Amino acid sequence: MISSPENALQVENLGVIFNDASGVVHALDDLSFTLPPNAFVSLIGPSGSGKSTLLRVLAGLVPPTHGAYQFNTIQPKVGLVFQKANLMPWRRVLDNICLPLELQGIPRDSVRRRAQELIHLVGLDGFEQAYPRDLSGGMAQRVSIARSLMHDPDILLLDEPFGSLDALTRERMGDELLHIWQARRKTVLMVTHSISEAIYLSDRVLVLSPRPGMIVLDLPVDLQRPRIAEMRYMPKFSQLTHTLRDHLREEIEASNG
Repeated sequence: MISSPENALQVENLGVIFNDASGVVHALDDLSFTLPPNAFVSLIGPSGSGKSTLLRVLAGLVPPTHGAYQFNTIQPKVGLVFQKANLMPWRRVLDNICLPLELQGIPRDSVRRRAQELIHLVGLDGFEQAYPRDLSGGMAQRVSIARSLMHDPDILLLDEPFGSLDALTRERMGDELLHIWQARRKTVLMVTHSISEAIYLSDRVLVLSPRPGMIVLDLPVDLQRPRIAEMRYMPKFSQLTHTLRDHLREEIEASNG
């Protein structure tokens, strides 16, 4: 594959087949797309369509069966945030955030300065010495996002990061995520099951078919930035919502025969 400097990520004809307890699983098939630098793109599709598998492939955790992907840097740095914060319960907030660079042997003072900057960025000033058990779900995810930014990743992969939160907290965390993205201008690929969340946050939304996952729609979201909550009530937002919902419904109905 020949990469282009115009794209932060290029995926061509990617497919993944693996075995689990139920037998052979054809998770993804012939997946091709590009992500421009600093773009915010959401990935949406039915359950089991391979969304999380794709993120794990891009993070280097799962090898593709065929096809390829390439970043526009020789040694790309990738940040990955899961649905659960996965914080170490015996480490305080500051120490959880410091962990990635501590493991690289970077001097402690430098690591802590960077961690403190990220604590301020994600709005957790004053909680540096709190343990994960003392945090709300939204606060724990802020710690997880800050930890993923510690090594200054080229691309940030978010796997349903707000899926376990209540609706109002989820909307607030979406606004926080946009604030972080606008401050750091990372390339973001986010998996979500929320149609409104995908539209509100993204420049584009990629829709996957039922398994094996293939891209059936690449929808540009031509809403002005910065995004504000009132946009959710605009006719354009409603139109985009209907377009995504109709495609998802058609794909699910077609797969059910």
